[in-house]
Amino acid sequence: MTSIIIRTIVMYIVVTFAIRVMGKRQVGDMQPNELVITLLISEIAAIPLQDTKQPIITGIIAIFLLIILEIFVSFLTMKCFFLRKVMSGKSAVIIKNGVIDQKQMEEVRMTVLDLVELLRGKDIFNIDDVAFAVLEVNGDLSVLLKSEMQTATKQDVKATKENEGLPLPVISDGKIIKESLKALELNENDLYNIINRKGLMVKDIFLMTLDRYKNQKIVIMEDNV
Repeated sequence: MTSIIIRTIVMYIVVTFAIRVMGKRQVGDMQPNELVITLLISEIAAIPLQDTKQPIITGIIAIFLLIILEIFVSFLTMKCFFLRKVMSGKSAVIIKNGVIDQKQMEEVRMTVLDLVELLRGKDIFNIDDVAFAVLEVNGDLSVLLKSEMQTATKQDVKATKENEGLPLPVISDGKIIKESLKALELNENDLYNIINRKGLMVKDIFLMTLDRYKNQKIVIMEDNV
């Protein structure tokens, strides 16, 4: 009995530390690779608790190896957009300019009932109120309502929303995101023209978002500030 208590306490501390090291995102919006690591850690932690003949150090070593692997993969995905897309997938624009993209829904294997259910979870009961809907990698649905359906703010009283659209990241860590350009019906030349007018290069930009009206937000790389 004493052995089980000690093993339970030790594995509790180790698993808690492991989840903490991998970041707060583990608790909330997990990416596919993070979910796999979390499931593996829970399974490995259960082995020495169920079988007292198994050395507890074996489970601890395996868990720390998974932590190292997760940190290494996270570092690589930060530097390589292609690897990030392979490991975590990509977001899908389900509704664009108020029109449901049926082909995109088929690619992500989503039914109309699934879409309606996710919209209800956002307190949206009329699909006609939606201008843009993006299915995120973690399965959540991000929604932008049409201008006339959005709640007015003090700023809105002074500014019109006629030329507002869904901002998509078109440059991340100095790399162009071609999927976003395609969703915005733009090409790389259009993007180069925009940033060249500002005297910038792609490698200078940490983050750039753009919408269909070419409204933009640019964050410069800190090393280039």
